[in-house]
Amino acid sequence: MGRPTSSADTGVAPPALPTSRPRHDPRATRRRHALVVTLTFATGAADAMGFLALGGAFSSVMTGNMVLLGLSAGAADEELALTSGAAILAFVVGLLAGAGLAGSPRDDDPVWPRQVTNALLVELAVFVAYLVGWEATEGHRSDQVALGLLMLSAVALGVQSSAVQRFGVNGLSSTYLTGTLTSFIGDLAARRPHTTWLPRGKVLLMLMTGAAVGALTTLHLPRLAPTLCVVPLGLVALGARRFVGTTAR
Repeated sequence: MGRPTSSADTGVAPPALPTSRPRHDPRATRRRHALVVTLTFATGAADAMGFLALGGAFSSVMTGNMVLLGLSAGAADEELALTSGAAILAFVVGLLAGAGLAGSPRDDDPVWPRQVTNALLVELAVFVAYLVGWEATEGHRSDQVALGLLMLSAVALGVQSSAVQRFGVNGLSSTYLTGTLTSFIGDLAARRPHTTWLPRGKVLLMLMTGAAVGALTTLHLPRLAPTLCVVPLGLVALGARRFVGTTAR
């Protein structure tokens, strides 16, 4: 039996072994997380505005909207069914649009891919339209206009949800956070290091902060309420790649 041939004998290099996803620079990763936390503030504010002023449904909490849709069926509440169902449909439209804009995670992605910024700029444009509609109808807003505004907000946050998924980080979200809460409590129960549970805690705290500020503004300074969505989102969308770094690993 002859000896096995090697790459030296054949002159052909062996196939490259698959490589794992490159490790990103920790400082850039922390900056990215800070920007996602900022987006979460806008999410909380938008949900407060939708619940208090646009028909009693949420812009991002689709689990809650599905419960409301079920309640509406049991209570024969057509108005609640329309509001919650429209919010769910609009969020799905935003998810699909955001997925098309942001794409899927890739092994060679930088910490903040350009496609994420593109998706967030589209979200910003939707929220600017939302702001214009809110301001133009403040004080005399019909139920139909309120529903349209709620749907715009839900579309925007659907886009944001898909954009954040481009990072490819398991458990990282700025909208649907029940899983984040579950992981946060699990980390505390298992006494894991603070570097594990603290980032999740920041996201949850900022969601509640955004909701609280959004509620106060909606009730007492309603004309300023949409800026709680537009300003944080604008800062992130327009400044993220400079803040994190366009090629940071």
